[in-house]
Order: sequence, then C-alpha cells, then structure tokens
Amino acid sequence: MFYSFIRVVARVVLFVVNGRADFQNREALPQEENYILVAPHRTWWDPLYMAVGARPKKFAFMAKEELFKNPILRFILVHANAFPVDRNNPGPSAVKTPIKLLKNSDLSLIMFPSGTRHSTDLKGGMALIAKMAKVRIVPSVYQGPLTFKDLLKRRKVKMRFGEPIDISDIKKMDKEGMAEVERRIQASFDQLDKEVDPSFKYEVK
Repeated sequence: MFYSFIRVVARVVLFVVNGRADFQNREALPQEENYILVAPHRTWWDPLYMAVGARPKKFAFMAKEELFKNPILRFILVHANAFPVDRNNPGPSAVKTPIKLLKNSDLSLIMFPSGTRHSTDLKGGMALIAKMAKVRIVPSVYQGPLTFKDLLKRRKVKMRFGEPIDISDIKKMDKEGMAEVERRIQASFDQLDKEVDPSFKYEVK
C-alpha cells in the first residue's frame, strides 16, 4: 500500500517538474512473472522513472546502507521495498535478500549493473541473482536531462524498455558465464539507445 502511494507521489512530482515522460515499448514488460529491471545508471532519478514506467508491477531496490541512518529516510526506504547494501563489503545478504524477494514475493527488482553513475562496467552480482532466482532480465535505457537544472527546463524524458533476456542457457556463473550475460545486456543497452536516438551519447555530468 505504501509503495503504491509513494509511486503515485513520485509520478505526480515528476510530471509537475518535467511533464509527461515518453515510455516506449512497455508491452515488452512481463506481466505474470518477476524479473530484474536493469538500466545504465545515468541520473539519481532514473530509478523513479523506471518504477513509474513499469507500473503496475511493484519493485524492490538496493540502496547504500548510509541512507538508512536517517530515521525518516529509513522509514520511507523500508516501506518502499528498499534494503541496505554495504557497497564496500556487500556480503552474502546482498545476493540472498533479492533472491528471496524474487522467489517468494510479488516484487521484481530494479538494479543498475554498473553500480554507480560514474561507471560503465557491468557487475556480476546482477547476473548471479538472476541465475539463482531463475528470472529474466529486462533492459531499459533513460535518455533525458542529466542535471536537476535541465530537468526543471522540462527537457523531454524518454525511457525505452527492451525484450526480456533469458540467461537459463548459461550453465555456470563463472568468469565466462558472467561475461556472456554482460555482453547480452550491454548489446541490449546499445540497441535501445539507438532506437530512442541514434545520435545519443551519454556524458557524465
């Protein structure tokens, strides 16, 4: 209930600040199964657009544990299905918690394989979670304002969803297996960016 309320609030705020976003190819989103929704991490608000664009599906999120130290923010995060992760020393719970959620709840998972907005490297944790939870990976890309100032200028936000990626054919999540998952996801990101705008080039702000 709280998650649905927060998403409505986020949707209204984003509309007021930037106008109506262009969500493309929403029909690619699975309706009857959990999945991991991934994207290159380009702004601090792209997860909001991902969650709003993929509605009515509900999602869980990974958040750095420092955010949970503030009691008010902690309350919001916990009730919005976020769980803490120590970026410097993730530990087993960083994998076990999302796997449990994907298997035993109606929540899908939003993740950024690159980890931070300043990295384009894809990490192996997402591949391992998808493999062990036996879920597909849905790629998406955000194109739009990268600074809050540009967001307020109501420059159009575009988000495109891609076809789900099945990794069940990859037998082991060893170095070669993870490299293949990363190859498939990066290829999907590149294709989606071209479909939205062939001239698009991401530049870190």
